[in-house]
Amino acid sequence: MLNFTKQACLVLVCILTFASCSKDNAIPDENAQNKSVELENTFAYTAIESEILDGVNKYRQSIGLNALAKVDEVTLQADDHTVYMSTNEVVNHDNFNVRYSNLVSGVGAKSVAENVAFGYNSADAVVKAWIASEGHRVNIEGDFTHFGIAVDKDKNGKNYFTNIFIRR
Repeated sequence: MLNFTKQACLVLVCILTFASCSKDNAIPDENAQNKSVELENTFAYTAIESEILDGVNKYRQSIGLNALAKVDEVTLQADDHTVYMSTNEVVNHDNFNVRYSNLVSGVGAKSVAENVAFGYNSADAVVKAWIASEGHRVNIEGDFTHFGIAVDKDKNGKNYFTNIFIRR
């Protein structure tokens, strides 16, 4: 039983260490498309999603960074990926380039990053895990202006998370 616990912990640490993704856009500020697109924030977040967004912003503000604004399109991209992960019971960044392209063309993102996770039962636990992981923390502390989150459960009740950050 102890070996199984150690192996499970090792797998979780590996996933948290390697499960962050980011990409900067090479479009110069003066040429960025959709810079004037109105960003909507009408999405109805679940309690855990709202708590994650609040937790990320509280952390950012505690280290002197700006709070990030919620954006529906970012959340919709996160939701598509989270449903994909929970349906397939995998944690990954599959098709990140598609989410990136959608956010560049749809809302004028210049930079996009995402953190994913699974298995946590609370917002506080997943935010603390992301902050403890260097790659995820870099995304949380990045030069971003907006973000979105999605949480979904798989058929066994395990939570899957996708947190996407953008800069406009």
